[in-house]
Amino acid sequence: MKTAMKAVGAAALVLFLTACNTVEGAGQDIEAAGDKIEETADANKPE
Repeated sequence: MKTAMKAVGAAALVLFLTACNTVEGAGQDIEAAGDKIEETADANKPE
């Protein structure tokens, strides 16, 4: 029983850490897209 609980705990830890990296990566992608949109808007605004 203890071995099974350790295995479940280890699997949960791995999934948690993987999810954190995925969310961080998605945040970086969204930020990069926002920066490009802002640059394009600045380059095309009337003077």
